[in-house]
Amino acid sequence: MEESAKKKKSLFKNLKAEFKKIIWPDRKSFVRQTIAVLITSVCLGAVVALLDLVIRVCLSFLV
Repeated sequence: MEESAKKKKSLFKNLKAEFKKIIWPDRKSFVRQTIAVLITSVCLGAVVALLDLVIRVCLSFLV
């Protein structure tokens, strides 16, 4: 049981060390990236909706 406790302690120690290495983006960069993701998502959603409409019209024409 003692060996398991040492492994857990070592794991959390290593995890804490890895979290200290993380470089978080500044606010300006975070906002720009968030806006880019939102715009990309909206554009892709519009493309998918357009393709859905075209496929639906084509299928109704065939049927």
